[in-house]
Amino acid sequence: MENRRDFLKKGAIAAVGAPLLASACKPSGRDKWGVDLDSSLESTLIVPKANALPITGTFLDEISHDIPHQNWGEAEWDRDFRYMKAMGIDTVIDIRCGYRKFITYPSPYLLKKGCYMPSVDLIDMFCRLAQKHGMKFWLGLYDSGKYWDTGDMSYEVEANKFVIDEIWERYGSKYSSFGGWYISGEISRATKGAIESFRTMGRQCKEVSGGLPTFISPWIDGKKAVDAASGNITREQAVGIEQHEREWNEIFDGIHEYVDACAFQDGHIDYDELDAFFSVNKKLADRYGMQCWTNAESFDRDMPIRFFPIKFDKLRLKLEAAKRCGYDKAITFEFSHFMSPQSAYIQAGHLYDRYREYFGTF
Repeated sequence: MENRRDFLKKGAIAAVGAPLLASACKPSGRDKWGVDLDSSLESTLIVPKANALPITGTFLDEISHDIPHQNWGEAEWDRDFRYMKAMGIDTVIDIRCGYRKFITYPSPYLLKKGCYMPSVDLIDMFCRLAQKHGMKFWLGLYDSGKYWDTGDMSYEVEANKFVIDEIWERYGSKYSSFGGWYISGEISRATKGAIESFRTMGRQCKEVSGGLPTFISPWIDGKKAVDAASGNITREQAVGIEQHEREWNEIFDGIHEYVDACAFQDGHIDYDELDAFFSVNKKLADRYGMQCWTNAESFDRDMPIRFFPIKFDKLRLKLEAAKRCGYDKAITFEFSHFMSPQSAYIQAGHLYDRYREYFGTF
């Protein structure tokens, strides 16, 4: 009897569809250690199934900052797109097309600025795979790192003046899968230069692409908004709900003409705070005619070790809150590391199985 790895390898070569990939996660026969497997077994859930907003989008973290690189080639990426499709994902978002000196495509502008030549044109690959699997690809803008060094967002505008035009000319006008833009600067509160930077970059993205949508994914300055390099998992100082509403009302007022959606990262607040913050986020988005998404983090912020796949019930609680509050879409950071059956983390495949049991997509 072939083991799971052999099955998946043959499945990728034969271009199998979602039903076979689903069965790959429900093994039968014997494993490679000779242990009998029973594919009829399923978790006995004591909560209502599918009572949550399903994840239909994911970031692609190919320029990694604080999680390990998986060193996949096109065959592994193709297989991952199949896993995504099988659980209902229709949108993939390159989180950034470059970070400091590492870039995802051979940008003439960024190479002249000292960035390193990539071995593969990842943006072209992602556009092709999205087109092949019937998904939409959104492009994340370049992150120079200067914002993280200085706290001033305005530094990101200059490089992206060139990057946006390059991206559209090379990929956007070529692939029908190119569906939108992610303005990748991550903020949490009133940040120097943020409103004008989001407006400027959002305006250029829309003008060059004929009005394709844009979104941002900020974080809530909650009790779990700690330095990733520290051993702490919480802090005493955290933004209150009223202050959060005041600051983001000002930001939305300044950016809503050129930013179509906001996907707040959901991992920086506690689980019993979700409804309060989510309700405010939805109210503000509705006020300014923006889509309200959630960035349902599939990694765990409650551990001093950075970062492992999240416990399924924690992800469930967040997605259930998003449904209660009427959110429009759930995306995640990030499927390939933290939910994929072929992730370097074995827990990720188990999270994938638990998610699909809950939503009944096997």
